[in-house]
Amino acid sequence: MELKKSENANIEKLRTPITLMGLLFIGSIVLASFSYTTVEENNLNAGNGENIADIQFIEQPEDQDTPPPPPPPAVEAPPEITEDIVEEENTEEEPAPVVQTPPPVAVAPVEEVVVEEEIIDFPDVEAGFPGGAAAMQKWIADNVNYPQTAIEMNEQGRVYLSFVVEPDGKISNIAVERGVSSDLDREAKRLLRKMPKWNAGEARGRKARTRCRLPINFTLN
Repeated sequence: MELKKSENANIEKLRTPITLMGLLFIGSIVLASFSYTTVEENNLNAGNGENIADIQFIEQPEDQDTPPPPPPPAVEAPPEITEDIVEEENTEEEPAPVVQTPPPVAVAPVEEVVVEEEIIDFPDVEAGFPGGAAAMQKWIADNVNYPQTAIEMNEQGRVYLSFVVEPDGKISNIAVERGVSSDLDREAKRLLRKMPKWNAGEARGRKARTRCRLPINFTLN
């Protein structure tokens, strides 16, 4: 016996629309879930952004206004003078000028300037050895010390001396005008310094400084 289905009861035709509707419903749910997740993430991100902005705002230092300059110190005005100023006449006497005596000026001691008398080359009276020329030759022979080196070198000759006889008879300013050797010249000057005082020369009636010249002869026997 063959079964026959009613066309009203055949649901094969409705399978495709029902499947499409199911897929559409599932897709709507999936889309809705994705949309919800995106909104939540945006809200979270927006909340984080506000927090970051708040933190940055806290970290930035607040601008401080420059304090105004301090007010100038108060200057108290002097009290007003209510009393009349009475000008008094100057009755004080001017002090007498004080005369100061200047201190004494120290006077340096005056040095005595010794002016040497003129040396006369050609006096009126010549200076001379006491006793004359013969006495002088004998005195020289008795006091001469012939230098040993001059003896060994066979040195002999005449030494010419110049000197000054002072008014008191002393001999000064001895000089060798022409010598023989250093040893003989030295001995001649020694003899002249050792001589006794001479008789001073005279000029214009008084004793004067006179220049004399004397040769001393050195000979070996």
